[in-house]
Amino acid sequence: MSSDLDSSAGGRARRTVFHVDDDLVVTRMVAQQLEAAGYHLISVNDSTTAFEELLRNQARVVLLDIMMPGKTGLELLDQIKAHDGGIQVLMLTGQVDLSTTMHAMRHGAEACFFKPLNDFGPLLESLEQTFRKIDRWWSALNDLHGRRRAFSGV
Repeated sequence: MSSDLDSSAGGRARRTVFHVDDDLVVTRMVAQQLEAAGYHLISVNDSTTAFEELLRNQARVVLLDIMMPGKTGLELLDQIKAHDGGIQVLMLTGQVDLSTTMHAMRHGAEACFFKPLNDFGPLLESLEQTFRKIDRWWSALNDLHGRRRAFSGV
C-alpha cells in the first residue's frame, strides 16, 4: 500500500499531507489543526526545495500556497503533476482571483481554499475525500494485479 498509511496510536491509519507555504505561522497553524484531526504533516517553507523534499518523503497529498518567493505554487503544481499525475494537490492561498484559481484547477488541483481559514471543516472534508479517492485507486490497482496473476496462472 501507499507510504501515506502509517499506523498511529489509535490504531487508525495516519495519513500524510505535505504542506508548502513560505509563511511559518500558516504552516504551524495548519499543522496544529490537521494533526489534531489525525493527519501527519510534513511542512516545508522553502518552495525552491519543496519538490525534492516531496520526492524524498513520497507523500501522495500536497497542500500548496500559490504566492511564494522562488517558485510559485502554480509552478510546483505543474512540476508535481508532470512527475506523477496521481499525486493529489490542494491549494491553500491568500491569492484570491478567478484566473489563478482556474489555472490551478485546469492543471490538476483537487480544490482551492483561501486564507485565512477561519473554518477548517471544508479543508478536512476535502482531505478525507482525497484520501478516499487514493484508496479507491489502490484498490482498483490491487484488483487488476490479482486478475492478471489469476489470468497468467502465477
